[in-house]
Formats: sequence, C-alpha cells, structure tokens
Amino acid sequence: MFILWVPVSLFLSFIISQTWSVQMSWENWNAELRNRGNEFDKPSTQPHIIFILVDDQGFRDVGYHGSEIKTPTLDRLAAQGVKLENYYVQPLCSPSRSQLMTGRYQIHTGLQHSIIRATQPNCLPLENVTLPQKLRQAGYSTHMVGKWHLGFYKRGCLPTQRGFDTFFGSLLGSGDYYSHYKCEGPGMCGYDLYEGEEAAWEQDRGMYSTVMFTRKAISILANHNPHRQPLFLYLAYQAVHSPLQVPARYLERYKGIPNLHRRKYAAMVSCLDEAIHNLTIALKRYGYYDNSVIVYSSDNGGQPLAGGSNWPLRGSKATYWEGGIRAVGFVHSPLLVNKGTKCRSLVHITDWFPTLVTLGEGTLDEDLNLDGYDVWEAISEGRPSPRQDILHNIDPIYIKAKNGSWKAGYGLWNTAIQAALRVGHWKLLTGVPGYSDWVPPQTFSNQRLTNRWHNERVRWDRGKSIWLFNITADPYERVDLSQRYPHIVKKMLMRLAQYNKTAVPVRYPAKDLRSNPQYNGGVWGPWYKDEREEQEEEERYNNLFTNHLGKRRWKKKSKNRKLKRKVEE
Repeated sequence: MFILWVPVSLFLSFIISQTWSVQMSWENWNAELRNRGNEFDKPSTQPHIIFILVDDQGFRDVGYHGSEIKTPTLDRLAAQGVKLENYYVQPLCSPSRSQLMTGRYQIHTGLQHSIIRATQPNCLPLENVTLPQKLRQAGYSTHMVGKWHLGFYKRGCLPTQRGFDTFFGSLLGSGDYYSHYKCEGPGMCGYDLYEGEEAAWEQDRGMYSTVMFTRKAISILANHNPHRQPLFLYLAYQAVHSPLQVPARYLERYKGIPNLHRRKYAAMVSCLDEAIHNLTIALKRYGYYDNSVIVYSSDNGGQPLAGGSNWPLRGSKATYWEGGIRAVGFVHSPLLVNKGTKCRSLVHITDWFPTLVTLGEGTLDEDLNLDGYDVWEAISEGRPSPRQDILHNIDPIYIKAKNGSWKAGYGLWNTAIQAALRVGHWKLLTGVPGYSDWVPPQTFSNQRLTNRWHNERVRWDRGKSIWLFNITADPYERVDLSQRYPHIVKKMLMRLAQYNKTAVPVRYPAKDLRSNPQYNGGVWGPWYKDEREEQEEEERYNNLFTNHLGKRRWKKKSKNRKLKRKVEE
C-alpha cells in the first residue's frame, strides 16, 4: 500500500485557509443579510394616502366658505394645504363613490340612473378595476372604514372582494347612527354594520358612528408599521347624511340657530370636525404624517330640507345645478410644493384614481379606459389642469322634461333626456336638472323650509328643456345664455351625442324580495347566488347527503353482521 505523506505545516495551512474561507463566506452572507435588512427598514418613498369622504356636506357648510358652522380643523388643514375651488363630484352617493373607485364616468359603468338601492341585485360591476386594487398591486396595505353604498347583493361585491384588506362599516346608503339599523319600507328592516364580510354584532356598542369610525381608523393606524409598508385608508363617514342625529353636547354650541334641522346639522358637522382633528393627531403620533397625502371631499351637495346649505350656489343634492355637484374639497400634505394656496383648475372626482395610483407608484394600464386625469401637478404646483371638460352625466331613463324634443336640440339631441356637460367655461343642461331654487341662509328660521318663504323661486324655467351658462362668469347660474349663443349650444350637444355613443346599458334592476333581512338573520347582506354558486352549493349538499347516507348504510351493514355472528354463536 502506498501512503502519501504530507508535511504537517502544509496540512495545517490548508485547514486554516479552508476555515478562513468558510468564516469569510459566513461574514459576507451575514453582511449581505444586514444590508438587506437595512433595505427592508428603509422608509418607503410611497406616500400614505388618507382619503376622507363625507356625506351630503353642502358647499357653504365649512367655515372657510363663510358658514356659521365652526370647523376649525377643516379650516386649518385646508389653509395649510390646497383648497380645491373648482372641484366637482356627482349629485348622489353611489355615482360619486363609483367614479372615485374606478376613475370612470357613470355612462361607462352602467350606473347612470339614481343610486344602488339595498333591495336591488346590483353593484359596482365586477369587471371594473378599483382604486384599492391598483394600490394593493403597488404594495399598499388597503383599509376601508365607513359607508360603502356600492352594492352587496352577492359576496363578490363586498369591499374586501374589491381590493380592501379590511373593511369596517355599513353597506347601505344611510341608517341610524347609534343602532345601525335601516328600514327600506314596511317589513324590510335590518342591521347594517360589518367587520370584513360578517355582521359586526360583537363590535357594536351602540356608539355614534362618527366616533366609532374614527376610533376604528385610529386603531388601524396604531397597528400598522408606517416605515415598512405604505397605507391607503379610505374613511367614508356616514355624517352628515340624514337622519339628523348627534350627541347632545355638540348641540349646545348652536343654541342660536332657531331652525332645528340646521341646528342638528351644524352640530353633526362640528362632531365631524373634531373627529378629523383626532385622526390628524393619530397620523402624527404614529409616524404617518410627514409622508402622507390627506384628501378631503364631500360626495355631493347639501340637502336644504335636511339642514344643509349650498348658498350662493343654485340647487341642491340630487340636481345637476352647481349646488348639487360642486363640492367642498382640499388636499393637505407636507409633500405639496405650493402650500396655502387655492387650486382653481377644473378637478373631478374621477381624477383621484389616476392621481393617487401615480402618486403611489402604481401602474395605469391602457385597458382601464379611464375618464380621470392625473391632476397632482395642478394641485401641488399650480400648473394648468389636463382636464378641460366634465361629463356630469347622461341618464337615458330620466326623461321627464315634457317639452323636451329633438327639435329643441336642433336635431342633434333629445332634450327630454337629463344630461349635463361642462366644457371650458361653458355648462349645458338638458331635460329636468332637478330642484332649481337658490336657498339663502335666512331660510333657516323657525319657518318650515317647505314653505320656501325666502327662496328665490324660478318661474321662468317652466317649459324649458335646455340651458347654457358661462360658469366662470356666472357661477350661480342666474343668466341662461342658450338663446344668445345657439352655436355654442350646438357644439355642446354634439359633444353629448359623442359621449353617448360610448355609453353602456343602464344597470337598474327591479327589487328582489330575497334581499329582505328577515331571510338573512336580520342583517342586510349578500342574498343572491348565481348559477355557478347554486350548483356548487347543491353539489356540497349532495355530497353531504351521500356521505350521510353511506354512513347509515355502513352502520346498518355492520349491525347486521354483528347480529349474524350472535346467531351463529
């Protein structure tokens, strides 16, 4: 046998070198891990996005618009940010929310008519990509607190199925602020407070919803690490929508308002203002504020019959007059270039989708077919807005203008159809735009508003089905220019007709009796099952039945075998 002798010194040097190389590789690996760890610990460049949507707050119902209602928090945030003074939403709840979530006009989602009602098998169409879905793709943690009102007839319509990691709030358009119950007619009453996809019975303490939703939002902030992952919080308050309910201590501030509706409404706005103050403190306490963008918006104009005020704008909620669609809005953020300014560029609620996705470093695919624009530079730096027009809506179902006709629309448009369009300085309305009076603040007296003693009533509108206004020169819509500028009217009507060619069919199904909460444990919630779901449920039932029957047969056979053995023994 041949043995190779190696000098001890050489052998030792080999062992040491191998050990050293292993040690070096471990050190390099550990160093690499530390570097990676440092990368993970680096704060995200993506801003935290907090979108606050309030319900039915009128244009005048904020301190900085001259209101008698005290809103020190909103006034301060707006003054330190950018006030949106040419900002538009839709005249009703569901339409505004659908356009915020999709960045698309109602004519492109099928939600052109009215709102999504609790008893309808209808929701924001599932083929539409939503804002939280795009932000989640960009790495955001997405949370919703508050009012959904975009349909819930099947489970796929719920917020947690549409891009939100968590949801706490209500599915319907309104309800009791304390009990969280809502009736949609005799025998159609149910509970409406959700945690995720289940009724939040255990979370309910009979707490006033403005306070409850704020506490939930603050809890989300407290339990998230702002340095590890960007956060999108959509806080959609029920306030200040009717019913007019508010804790008594806020009413004390407005004893001087004789009209009870206005007094309660003012108190609700004050409670809301305090809630946003507490939210802002939490953003600073938990480390979000310095890298945050806060957007504040109302979903539509105020309802004077329920205490709201849009003065000096014309009309109210549910109308296409400026009082129904021109909203209170501002952006507050340390990231703004020009703070303490007013943005007079045209901005629409559809614009938040591309603006916030781009801010969040997300991607905007061409097949999204957005109607919104990225308006961040217009807001932050005062640059011109890319938006030059707004299709407020075309509702082919609402054709109540008795004198509307193709003739009145120069053969280009049937003016019986309710529609509204803004192009540059011009605004065109056709059909019946809705309640058209101006309601000055002095109407809020002991007299019932329905008497309209102090309203400026519009008598010369009867028989009309088309209006044209220069909104820049006449923001209060007092001078109809449709007869003076027929060539402008024709151009606007042609634009309406072009938009209408891109419209999808209206989604407005009939009431479904299966929606009644009494069939769903007393809760408003998903009731509809499509053919696939029903088939899957039937298969599960059949499998359970077959398994149960098989067990019974097996038990019977085994019992017979035991009896047979006993007989044989």
